Amino acid sequence: MARMDLDMTEGSIWKHMLRFSIPMAIGLLFQQLYNTVDTLVVGQFVGQQAQAAVGSTGPIINTIVGSCAGLATGASVVISQRYGAHDDEALSKAVHTTVAVTFIISALATILGQLIIGPMLDFMQTPADVLPESRTYLSIYFAGVSGILFYNLGSGILRAVGDSRRPLVFLIISALLNTVLDLLFVLVFGMGVDGVAYATILSQILSALLILFTLTREKGNYGIRWRKLCIDRRSVSLILKLGLPSAIQSAITAFSNVFVQSYINYFGSACMAGYGIYGKIDAFALIPVQSISMSSTTFVGQNWGAKQPARAREGVKTAITMSIVSTAALGLIVFALARLLTGFFSPEAEVIDYGVRFIHIVTPFYLAICFNQIYAGALRGVGDATMPTVIMLVSFVAFRQVYLAVTKALDAGFVAVALAYPVGWILCSTLLIIRYSRSALVTGKITDPV
Repeated sequence: MARMDLDMTEGSIWKHMLRFSIPMAIGLLFQQLYNTVDTLVVGQFVGQQAQAAVGSTGPIINTIVGSCAGLATGASVVISQRYGAHDDEALSKAVHTTVAVTFIISALATILGQLIIGPMLDFMQTPADVLPESRTYLSIYFAGVSGILFYNLGSGILRAVGDSRRPLVFLIISALLNTVLDLLFVLVFGMGVDGVAYATILSQILSALLILFTLTREKGNYGIRWRKLCIDRRSVSLILKLGLPSAIQSAITAFSNVFVQSYINYFGSACMAGYGIYGKIDAFALIPVQSISMSSTTFVGQNWGAKQPARAREGVKTAITMSIVSTAALGLIVFALARLLTGFFSPEAEVIDYGVRFIHIVTPFYLAICFNQIYAGALRGVGDATMPTVIMLVSFVAFRQVYLAVTKALDAGFVAVALAYPVGWILCSTLLIIRYSRSALVTGKITDPV
């Protein structure tokens, strides 16, 4: 059988980045289809309130899932560096420790998710006409959250060794199943919001089972052998050292969006629905820079582990160029077709108007995201996870909340609230550029790989 992993420590840099990023981008595309299809189906076949209910759950879901994904990022960096260093024994320990820890995290996420639903919806000042369906969607989603956590675990292991193709195949299968089940549960069985929630978790569980089955059959040292599951103290320590800052950043950043959502909720269900639609379109437009960022983390991690800092730096430059070109192109398309794209999700004029306004305000600032995503990914690749986390927390949480509080005090209106995202991006990019210029990756100070 052909090798599915990818050694990025030699050969053409841009070809490696492209080869790795394209499957990642397609994978992110189908991953976005999960909640996007939910939003589209309820918007077209159930109604504005149901669409607002599903759309408003995003910040809460991302608070839990994002924090768990942050830990997966730490595991991926450890695995990629050990793979690059050809340390087979340490690689196997890291993989099996990651699997064992994920079982624990899944149980905690399921319980915690159910406990926070009520308080979080109240905190966001969710309108009474939307509240029951939001509660239902979240309750069902968190009951099956282990599916997405184990998928992220498995795909993270494979990406760390350069294999982004098999996670893509499984994600496509899962996303297609989700679409079919959404239509079946809503149109045939009339299950409404319950139906799209059940469709989502069943599809996610399938993707998790497929990727875990694949890893158990993998012959390499990154394959899973259930009898080898362990809690290796050094691996746990390194995963937490690299992943905990990312987990905290993801959780708090997502939680900061709860604040943004509470400001959006003030403008009513039409604005909530429009904001939710904008969020889906925005997520699709930013897929290239996200995939290139993940590619840069793996590329830098492998080359740092192989003690090739110059090659790692060239990879970062290539990633910046690729992300700017792709993001600028997609941003222009989204800006020009904003009304058409928003109309796919809802037939209601007021909802469409809000969605278009969000897009036109935010998309001109997309290029700022390229710098903060790529530089943060590169710094994590060399094990510098703490400072990117601090910078993102300052930019996306502290600064953004101060900004929103000021806009509320001044009664500045809808446009000022929408600008909360771009101003945070610009600050974050500026600080990360400074941090990167002073990092070991630029100065050339080599440390032992993890």
